[in-house]
Amino acid sequence: MTLTAAWVDDPFAEAVRTGRGPLWLRREDGGRIPLDIERWCAPAAGADHSLLLRCLRLAAPVLDLGCGPGRLVAELLALGVPALGVDVTGAAVDRTVGLGGAALCRSVFDRLPAEGRWGAALLADGNLGIGGDPAALLRRCAELLAPGGSLLVEVEPREIDERWTVQVEGPDGRTGPSFSWARLGAAATVRYARRAGLLPAERWVSHGRHFLALRKHAAGSRRS
Repeated sequence: MTLTAAWVDDPFAEAVRTGRGPLWLRREDGGRIPLDIERWCAPAAGADHSLLLRCLRLAAPVLDLGCGPGRLVAELLALGVPALGVDVTGAAVDRTVGLGGAALCRSVFDRLPAEGRWGAALLADGNLGIGGDPAALLRRCAELLAPGGSLLVEVEPREIDERWTVQVEGPDGRTGPSFSWARLGAAATVRYARRAGLLPAERWVSHGRHFLALRKHAAGSRRS
């Protein structure tokens, strides 16, 4: 099952269209991880503003990887910050565009505009888990960023480093296709980031959510 196919026509796409949950990632062991779909479909609020403020300070175009329903892209554009969302779910891209944002229906691993020239990129709302291989994802983010560019990443509050096969599960128990996902705390994220040539620049907590700012080496994406 490809990463793209896992999100095309499943409970996640339906929840994005309606703006309502509940929604979970069901792990292979039967455990469930809640997905905050209603917050994602609402206007930017709370800890989102800590991300937006840092994007404003960076004064650079922003690539939102796994943009979902587009609240961050729309708010960045309203603030005068050029931004582009990328998501594999057509319903998410449609909702982002409906908010006045710009978005492409692609995987982060597909060819994207301005590769190697983005001043900033976002991995919010658990999107560090995309593909179930954080090392590969962070290497890809380094490829997308310009030298000296910044990646703003949301991490788990606990120091974990997990890989799971999961399915999106809706309130009626219906599930989508299986796909790989990961969950990382700050320490594991920094470890993989350094190997990708991304250096830790800041760590902060806002409204119970945990974040890192990682900066690509000014000389390029070599390992540090």
